[in-house]
Amino acid sequence: MNQQLDALLYEETNLIANLANASALVNSTYDDLNWAGFYLFNETTGELDLGPFQGKVACMHIKIGAGVVGTAFKDQQIHRVANVHEFPGHIACDSASNAEIVVPITKGDHQIGVLDIDSPSLDRFTADNEQELAEFVKILVQHID
Repeated sequence: MNQQLDALLYEETNLIANLANASALVNSTYDDLNWAGFYLFNETTGELDLGPFQGKVACMHIKIGAGVVGTAFKDQQIHRVANVHEFPGHIACDSASNAEIVVPITKGDHQIGVLDIDSPSLDRFTADNEQELAEFVKILVQHID
């Protein structure tokens, strides 16, 4: 998947185009997902705004530190959650989501947002998935101006 992302984004630096194709690639590569996409940091509002995604409708804005998405962005650490219903302050944008993994996206010292992936299955994401998605984000950042 990561080699495919690098080839797919070759010589393209448009943020929205790259995020749209990246979310489609994640969604078509992984099974058992109900959402794969991005939240982007809005410096004006200080919140995360919905970006390109594949899946059901989603929350439009997430406060920094709220839910898995806002917490991962605030901490600047990957959060892999086996059961989102046990995560303090979980935001249920889709009640069918049971597991989630969120990877912060940073270029240099500029916080761009997060990659957010949800599954209807409990404990869907593995340590191997976490490693692969961390590398996925590193490749993605190389293709963003």
